[in-house]
Amino acid sequence: MDTKLKPGGEENIRWQAVVAKYARPDAWRSLWQVANTLVPYLALFYLSMRSLEVSFWLTLPLSLLTAGFMVRTFIIFHDCGHGSFFRERWANDWLGRLTGLLTFTPYQRWKHDHAIHHATAGDLDRRGKGDVYTMTVREYAQAPWWKKFGYRVMRQPVFMFFFGSLVVFVITQRIPPAKGKREIASVWWTNAALAGIITAMCLLFGWKAYVIVQVLVIFFGASAGIWLFYVQHNFEGTYWERHDKWDFFKACVQGSSFYKLPAVLQWFTGNIGFHHIHHLSPKIPNYKLPKVFKENPIFQVKPITLWASFKSLRLRLWDEEKRRMVGWNALEPYRLDKAKA
Repeated sequence: MDTKLKPGGEENIRWQAVVAKYARPDAWRSLWQVANTLVPYLALFYLSMRSLEVSFWLTLPLSLLTAGFMVRTFIIFHDCGHGSFFRERWANDWLGRLTGLLTFTPYQRWKHDHAIHHATAGDLDRRGKGDVYTMTVREYAQAPWWKKFGYRVMRQPVFMFFFGSLVVFVITQRIPPAKGKREIASVWWTNAALAGIITAMCLLFGWKAYVIVQVLVIFFGASAGIWLFYVQHNFEGTYWERHDKWDFFKACVQGSSFYKLPAVLQWFTGNIGFHHIHHLSPKIPNYKLPKVFKENPIFQVKPITLWASFKSLRLRLWDEEKRRMVGWNALEPYRLDKAKA
């Protein structure tokens, strides 16, 4: 197959035909993934609570392992939102609502916001919905002090991946959006169901055991989830463009990374590292992404390894002139110009 796939014209038809072959879920594989994810997740959550009777130092690693299954549960939730986990819409929606409760995320609200993310990723004129907000160098240099301060806090790794992750999943997801009847209802129904589940768990296992384990699991799981989302769009060589020049294919293949993880981490993260393929066709179930990559050289782009991915932490802003992500040092010319003025 031709490895020089380019956006536009006949090439667009070619890549669309390639991904279309894989955009069909296999019911038995989906059901097996539900079994090998939700059963261990619930069992480990229970064991984590009981382990507090022995030692917190036993609970800590058990909670970390439980969080790994929470991440995998979120991948199922994510696929349901794309309608790619089962062929029937009702099956995707019901499993999506269930896994949404397990991951503290309103299904319909997230489904709506994430669809916008897929439609606008890499578009500088349509930022701010379902993405890690990124400012350009010029925007930051011209922003008022309070906006600069807020952006620096948001982009600070400790805040983003530890405190920010808890804020997103525990607080932000509890607040209904300003509009969208279905999305607003999704938040309120999820909140009501979670209130009932939390009350029942506290009565059955004791509030202290439940709260400690739930906080640990969400902390580890949400931090990993935010990291994955961050590194899959914030890396050297990523793609941003103004709307009039924005190209869907480039936004997917150049603006979404191939995050090559060790096999065990790839399993826990549901193959989400093949993010460039996922963005091209979110209808492909997560368990088929490695096959798409293996069988089609056109998608075998340069990977980002686990070690190399940590370099992305120094990337803060998009430089429109140099067309690349840069760090805070890119602001120096603006400081010098301001000093001269």
